[in-house]
Amino acid sequence: MKNYCIKAVWLAFTMALPAAADHHKEAKGWTDLFNGRDLTGFSQKNGTATFEAKDGTIVGTTAKGSPNSFLCTDKLYGDFELTFEVKVHNSLNSGVMIRSQTKGNTPEGRVNGPQVEIEASGAKGAESGYIYGEACGGWMTPKELLKPHKHFKDGEWNKYRILAKGPRIQVWINDVQISDLTDEEKYKTYSKGFIGLQVHGVGKRGPFDVAWKNLKIREL
Repeated sequence: MKNYCIKAVWLAFTMALPAAADHHKEAKGWTDLFNGRDLTGFSQKNGTATFEAKDGTIVGTTAKGSPNSFLCTDKLYGDFELTFEVKVHNSLNSGVMIRSQTKGNTPEGRVNGPQVEIEASGAKGAESGYIYGEACGGWMTPKELLKPHKHFKDGEWNKYRILAKGPRIQVWINDVQISDLTDEEKYKTYSKGFIGLQVHGVGKRGPFDVAWKNLKIREL
């Protein structure tokens, strides 16, 4: 009886091994951008909006009179896959900078580079998931493709996936592909840089907030 029990336990253990191995394989190459506790690995550039780690999220809150503010990774990234969840106040525009830089490469220099748009859909839809050239020429998404949509769910957590490889940038929101942009010219200047979480300036309105969680990246 004792031998039978030992064999049964061993069989159950060995049957579970492939699943554990598969799980490890799926996670391979992915790292957390945010440790869930504090803002280690990030630095704020531009603006006076506040960023804080709160309940496993990064919360950015507007400040009256502030220009655009950015919480940026200290590490620079070239080709990568990035996933995260975001929830934004319906009155606040936001975004995630990718492969970005500051003017003169100084901490106080103006943040510039490609930005993946975050914006509540509203009644008529909006531009979430399209790509904007922050301080570098405006919309990178061609005008004819810049069509308002409602795939971003207002007041809820929304899942983003960004795939940047060479001059091609692809974006999905809640598993729906929004962008597939190839911009050889912009890539000459913005092939590598930091990732930045934006809190847009709102003048004297607010305060409004935006929150991010589950930020994970895989370098390619």
